[in-house]
Amino acid sequence: MTVQDSGKVALITGASRGIGYGIAEALVARGDKVVITGRGEDALKEAVEKLGADRAVGIAGKAHDVAHQAAAVERAMEAFGRVDYLINNAGTNPVFGPMAELDLDVARKVYETNVISALGFAQQTWKAWQKENGGAIVNIASVAGVSASPFIGAYGMSKAAMVNLTLQLAHEFAPVVRVNAIAPAVVKTKFAEALYEGREAEAAAAYPLGRLGVPQDIGGAAAFLTSAQSDWVTGQTLVVDGGIFLNAGVS
Repeated sequence: MTVQDSGKVALITGASRGIGYGIAEALVARGDKVVITGRGEDALKEAVEKLGADRAVGIAGKAHDVAHQAAAVERAMEAFGRVDYLINNAGTNPVFGPMAELDLDVARKVYETNVISALGFAQQTWKAWQKENGGAIVNIASVAGVSASPFIGAYGMSKAAMVNLTLQLAHEFAPVVRVNAIAPAVVKTKFAEALYEGREAEAAAAYPLGRLGVPQDIGGAAAFLTSAQSDWVTGQTLVVDGGIFLNAGVS
């Protein structure tokens, strides 16, 4: 079945695989064009080929690099003439351990990649297109940002900042741009393998819906938050967690 072109364009960071790629798939499937970013040229090329070279372009770089942020937005404007949607998905979590022993330089790196880069991309898309033409931003946060998350505290701290960044931008960018966040629980990606590898059944048993998430779950949520069906939704964090929060406080 041929998908009708929606005329809309999304810039999705960290989208050569995992959650970002799942979001790109969902938006392309409904007719959007996408610009995807990532650190690896080969992985981006493969992702673009799977999405369709007529629907997607890739640009490699580090998310926290301001020059890369500008280049990605410029590439979107050159290729498709607009940037309706920004999906801030790029992130890192290079450390596992208690906060009392956290290397502060590592904490700075996590914050720079996970939060400051999202603000930088939002500034770039705002100036290039959204301020005058409207659109939507979706920040990929985490359940780690809305609850205590032992041993991934630096990551959780950064994702809590993403939730607040969502509130700030939603307030400042209204009424022309809607800004929301998605807070996933554990999604089966290479990024999250350490949280379930070798024990997936055990990990999934804690979820009322009986399984871990997959990238398509987050893709569907992002598609909703960048659609007309969510036109009266802004400043919200949508928890997509397979029901894991239902177990809070249950021994």
